[in-house]
This record gives sequence, structure tokens and C-alpha cells, in this order.
Amino acid sequence: MVQQLSDAELEIMKVVWGNPEEVTLFPFIMDGLAARGKPCQKNTLIVLLSRLMNKGFLRAKKIGRRNEYTTLVSETEYQAAQTKNFLNKIYEGNAKGLVSNLILGDLLTDEEYEELKGLLEKGKERP
Repeated sequence: MVQQLSDAELEIMKVVWGNPEEVTLFPFIMDGLAARGKPCQKNTLIVLLSRLMNKGFLRAKKIGRRNEYTTLVSETEYQAAQTKNFLNKIYEGNAKGLVSNLILGDLLTDEEYEELKGLLEKGKERP
């Protein structure tokens, strides 16, 4: 089961997931957080990265004096797990309730509505 992330941990993971390289270095994370408007002190980042490793999101490999971080949970996996958790917690597993709120609450752009409609139609075509 994929664990819940704190807001700070999620910001770090967004930086790591956004890295096109297979491994992510500490300075890349520091710079990425600053670019996102979420600067972090070095010691705080070390603690948060340690938590992410303990939660099974990252693996660190020590190369000399630096750590190379690789992801163990993809962004898509995390999003799917959190969506399922949200759906169960807020809508008691009723996806129709969620979609209804998105549509009736005017939370979708016209483009998003058409994309969602297309996805639903494609889903109907599956055997």
C-alpha cells in the first residue's frame, strides 16, 4: 500500500518525478524546490529525504560524498492510490458522486469535460 505524503514530502517527490534523469542528486532537489517557491534548509531536506526512504518512495545510493536518489513509487502510482483513498474516504467508493461534483460544481473546463466524456465513451467500448 502506498503511504500518504506530507505536503513537504510531496513537493520533494514532484521535483524528483519531474527530473528526466534516472537518478536525482541533492542539489537538483534543492534547486527544484527553490524554483517551485518552496525553498528548504539543507538539514530539513535531509530529514525529509530520510522519511521518504523510510516510507518506500526513494532509494539512496551513496557515491563518494553524495547520494543518488531513485524513485521506487511513480507519480502515476501515487496519484492512483491517493485518488482511490480520496474516493473511498469522501465518496464511500462512489465514483459517480465524484464525477457529478466535478461537473455540477463547474470544476471542469470545457476542454476537460470533453476529454472526460471521451474517456468515458472509450471505457464503454472495452469488452
